Amino acid sequence: MSSKNSNKLNIPEAKAAMDKFKMQAASDVGVNLKQGYNGDLTSREAGSVGGQMVKKMIESYEKSL
Repeated sequence: MSSKNSNKLNIPEAKAAMDKFKMQAASDVGVNLKQGYNGDLTSREAGSVGGQMVKKMIESYEKSL
């Protein structure tokens, strides 16, 4: 299995905004996310950040309807 990260943004110019979004989502759920490596997070913590991001994206989409 390759250790190369395959997570790529469709729009590379959005990286800063996505990083800010991820940090805000982590803050919202009480996870101490730091810049750079976060491999010390538990699966539960990482999942809660991802879940919060999806929740916010869905809320944003619903508001646009």
